[in-house]
Amino acid sequence: MLMGLKSSAFQLGAASFLLFSLVACSSSDSPAPIVATTTQPAVASTTPAAGAIGVAPNGNLSVTFSQAMNPASLNTSTFTLASGTPAVAVAGTVIYAGSTATFWPGAHLASNTMYTATITTGAMSAAGMAISAMHAWTFTTGTTLTAGLPVNLGTAGTYVILAKSGISTVPASAVTGNLGLSPAAASFITGFSLIADATNVFSTSPQVTGKIYAADYAAPTPSNLTTAVGDMQTAFTDAAGRAPDVTELGAGNIGGMTLAPKVYKWGTSLLIPTDVTLNGSATDVWIFQIAQNLTMSSAAKVLLTGGALPKNVFWQVAGAVDLGTTSHCEGILLTQTAINLRTGASVNGRLLAQTAVTIDGSTVVEPAP
Repeated sequence: MLMGLKSSAFQLGAASFLLFSLVACSSSDSPAPIVATTTQPAVASTTPAAGAIGVAPNGNLSVTFSQAMNPASLNTSTFTLASGTPAVAVAGTVIYAGSTATFWPGAHLASNTMYTATITTGAMSAAGMAISAMHAWTFTTGTTLTAGLPVNLGTAGTYVILAKSGISTVPASAVTGNLGLSPAAASFITGFSLIADATNVFSTSPQVTGKIYAADYAAPTPSNLTTAVGDMQTAFTDAAGRAPDVTELGAGNIGGMTLAPKVYKWGTSLLIPTDVTLNGSATDVWIFQIAQNLTMSSAAKVLLTGGALPKNVFWQVAGAVDLGTTSHCEGILLTQTAINLRTGASVNGRLLAQTAVTIDGSTVVEPAP
């Protein structure tokens, strides 16, 4: 009887030990079960819609996905446009923001022509999942042009000056709006007599009505700046990809001209030696695509009339921007290199440079939203 009790007790203890061991192993030694949280992306909507007719030849086309996508996977190889038989590809530029990819044709589309747009299975989600199947749709152009669309600046539009390698001033300048510098550190913001905030998230300056941010400041500033610089570069690509309405106007010299809202393109530098007037409404858009440098002579001015707004004027410059002494420019300056404002020069707009910005006793005011 005693032996039976001992045997039962031993069996119970062994079972308890085995149960404890299994629980312990499953909670610490064995990997937790993997639960799939990713799904294949899909095309949620397209613009123009499938079968659309009378589409403006100077417009764009876009695809909105069911989830965030990998921007690197959306390009002119995975988002294509073609017409005819055999199909002839349309050259263009693909821009991605949010969950939407936009294709800007490099030239106006032919009127009264059917086009086929395609998203290939090379398009991938942010999690690395390819779309389940190729998505294609057709639309037909008309003859009526549409009004131009402004360039989306993303979070870069929260800065009046944004640069990557440096921002400097010769006092005293007057800047209205926020400044941002990344990936360079705050030590590359010179001449502003920076005053660090107690949070170390930003600093201030007697010359700036706004806040100053640098890549070596406390979180969330570094992450915010990385996003803003990426948005600045995307905006530059967007502006450069718009189909031009006018090319090589004035052989690169537009002094004294009055310009209607259009996309203007030069394969050279652009000189503004005397005043230029941009005449249009509050919703009209001007985009200037300049393959080399933009130079404004001393005292030259860009003037807006008819209700035109500086937020709708975009200067996309592959080279450098140089604004002469006491000159005045209106609009968003998007340059692949540097922006230099000489003594007393002023801008009603934004200075968005992929290298450095230098100002000298200058006035820079962000445009009204």
